[in-house]
Amino acid sequence: MQETPKGSRLHIAIFGRRNAGKSSLINALTNQDIALVSNVPGTTTDPVYKAMEILPIGPVMIIDTAGIDDIGDLGALRVERTMQVLNKTDLAIIVIEPELGLTAFEEQLAGEIKKRGLPVAGVINKWDLTPVPADVIENWSQSLALPLLNISAKTGQGIEELKRVMIKLAPDNWEGPPVIGDLVSPGDTVVLVVPIDLAAPKGRLILPQVQTIRDLLDNDACAVVVKERELKEALEGLKQAPRMVVTDSQEFMKVGADTPPGVQLTSFSILMARHKGDLETLVTGAKAIESLEPGDKVLISEGCTHHRQADDIGRVKIPRWLRQSVGGELDFEWFSGGSFPPNLAQYKLIVHCGACMLNRREMLYRLAMAREAGVPIVNYGLLIAHVHGILHRALAPFPLAQMILDE
Repeated sequence: MQETPKGSRLHIAIFGRRNAGKSSLINALTNQDIALVSNVPGTTTDPVYKAMEILPIGPVMIIDTAGIDDIGDLGALRVERTMQVLNKTDLAIIVIEPELGLTAFEEQLAGEIKKRGLPVAGVINKWDLTPVPADVIENWSQSLALPLLNISAKTGQGIEELKRVMIKLAPDNWEGPPVIGDLVSPGDTVVLVVPIDLAAPKGRLILPQVQTIRDLLDNDACAVVVKERELKEALEGLKQAPRMVVTDSQEFMKVGADTPPGVQLTSFSILMARHKGDLETLVTGAKAIESLEPGDKVLISEGCTHHRQADDIGRVKIPRWLRQSVGGELDFEWFSGGSFPPNLAQYKLIVHCGACMLNRREMLYRLAMAREAGVPIVNYGLLIAHVHGILHRALAPFPLAQMILDE
């Protein structure tokens, strides 16, 4: 359970004012003292993430946040970071401090959560210290337009009931489409091309490759893993042609040449584009590459920070391919980490990584931001396939996306 990737967990975020008992609730839910608890308001200054498991949901990520009523210039930054957590939240919990009562802070927060269409539960904490009359609870519940549970994070009262509510509210479709399982049948063979180069992590495979292998096994298909130089020999050694070949995007040209025309070909990055986001939106972004002109501003965004290699894909290769495509210089900006630039309208194109370290909710939020700004967005794998003239073939497993490309 602890090895489940962060981006593959249901994200449950806990919100409330300072000293409402959010960190105590985290500890009660996890049965561990993982969050710093203090009577001093403002103890939690940045979002705190804790991996755990809630059955039958499975692996989840619990997020503790700073108080939504924090004060001062630094407090305003903390509140901003707290609100950014909503971009990746699958299920929200609002904690109310009974002595302070219900205020505009909770009402505005509940309104923002509902505007985003997120499931939300409300709790009144510290029930052991300050019981609230039933008529007051009813008024608060009506103001927030959601039912409220009475809990005590200190004594454990109501925690099991809250878990049952969380299980009930957890969205069914939060994981999105399968990585590859719905594209194969039991007994099918899929050949995975996995280069071992400077960018490959020592002693292990990168996350999308591992997820693809696991999804194939879960669906009773056979995964054959080879390096790019062994692909042709591996294909010749199979008794029958594989259902599909999935490659690292940077090896598209060689793998495309070695894969027989009748065998479907795609990439790990394209599989992730569908699994983590919206493939059709990203295909539309790939088409926009054709409209780029020298001097246009391009954002290259990565969902994580990592050690840069000499021939880094985001810093070196993609800019080079785009310059070659437009026949001139472009104005590149890079942005990495857990946030997204607010002013997207200044860019002509957004190029995003495969989002393996982001959850689906956050990637969909980023796609929505791009659409709202009117800026096309594409991911690494789709861009690489497009600039090398192989995107139409790489979309063969996805007929709708292929139709969008051909329009």
